[in-house]
Amino acid sequence: MIVDRRSFIAASAVSALVPSGANAVSGASLRPEDFGARGDGKTNDTRAFVALAAEIQRRGGGSISLGARRTYIVGAQDRGDGPWGWNPSPIIKLDRLVLPLQILGNGARLRAQPGLRFGSFDLQSGNAVSHSMPNHELSDLASPYRAMIWLSNCSAPIIVRDIELDGNAELLTIGGQFGDKGWQIPATGLLLRLNSHSETIENVLTHHHALDGATFVGLPGRSARSRVSGLVSRFNGRQGLSITGGQGYDFANCEFSHTGRGAIHSAPGAGVDIEAEGRRTIRDLSFTRCKFVDNAGCGVVADSGDSDGARFTDCTFVGTTSWSAWPRKPRFSFANCTFVGAVAHAFADPDPSRAAHFTACRFTDDPTLSPTGKVFSGRATGGPIANLAVSDNVTFDRCTFDLVGLAKLPTSQHAIYRDCVMRQRSSGPSSPRGTYLGQSTISGNVSLGGSMVEGDVALNGRRLARGRQGR
Repeated sequence: MIVDRRSFIAASAVSALVPSGANAVSGASLRPEDFGARGDGKTNDTRAFVALAAEIQRRGGGSISLGARRTYIVGAQDRGDGPWGWNPSPIIKLDRLVLPLQILGNGARLRAQPGLRFGSFDLQSGNAVSHSMPNHELSDLASPYRAMIWLSNCSAPIIVRDIELDGNAELLTIGGQFGDKGWQIPATGLLLRLNSHSETIENVLTHHHALDGATFVGLPGRSARSRVSGLVSRFNGRQGLSITGGQGYDFANCEFSHTGRGAIHSAPGAGVDIEAEGRRTIRDLSFTRCKFVDNAGCGVVADSGDSDGARFTDCTFVGTTSWSAWPRKPRFSFANCTFVGAVAHAFADPDPSRAAHFTACRFTDDPTLSPTGKVFSGRATGGPIANLAVSDNVTFDRCTFDLVGLAKLPTSQHAIYRDCVMRQRSSGPSSPRGTYLGQSTISGNVSLGGSMVEGDVALNGRRLARGRQGR
């Protein structure tokens, strides 16, 4: 797992020794230095990247190779060319490529120019201006860049690897808010939009962007898959990752953490937001060995749009001030995952195949597993570790609930518990009601009134009779 720039560079050096795979682009790579870039961490190299992108666009694809471990300062704004008060220049923006594209970062960094404007500003004085919300006034709007890397409508394979995208949000000039709430203004690290062929993202560190670390807008009918490995998204303003459409995304060894913990915080502030927009759909997502830690909003949220089917395996969710996960969409499954902090609104359905399923997962409020020492338990006095107001067929199979603080065991009515171990230290009452299968052990101030016991349940050392439980 990439944890900082030093280890990012080390991982990039190792990765550079590995062939890019069958989709690698043949022929000489173009370098930003070929178009005048300095890569010295001081000179603004935006024009060089615009010229480089124009040449790749002219060719219909190709290979871009950045200088090893160099820092390229990027981002520029124009007062007159466009509908906004301060219009951003593109950086690496490519559209409708018909030949394969690879962007080889070689451990280099794209870093936003300090002082660029983000928000609403008075056109005359240049001072930040606040409008009543919601605000959709474009004439005084400013963005430092729409996306540092923007790849859209491409019909050939895409590879992006070994690059750092630094939004430098702490050194932007922040103006008034825009949109429904917060700053809903383009300023994203990596944008993949409506590409019909495979996308391979490897070892990308994207952080401190005023909007999202990455945004994926996929095609719903695409047969190719996107494979994302080592994408680390931290300290971004609105989301670590937004998925707003598409299917066939596989994430491995990724991290989406500390959203909303920097200079900008806009709702929902999630690690990953799975939200199909418009008429788009989202299908067939997988996350393996991924982390979702200390986000201002949920670690993962799926609550709106036509989204269906996501698998999480060996993942870690840590909610410090908000829910560790909010998976209110059908066919979300979790296997061998750890949840530190409360889960809310797992999808329930009369059809068991559509309801949320947790297998061999651990649920805890142990503060030693939180980077801040704080764990979100729903309310100050301690809420349920799984808040399942509606719980039909939500299944916990061989799960462990090990609660050492204020959190209580799940609140449910019709969940399914099979072979679970459930412990709470809090003296507050809990009600993990549902159907009990297999062998389960429960300790704490627990009411199972209305539950159906079909297996063996030991409650505080007392074996319960099988059948419907009284109050």
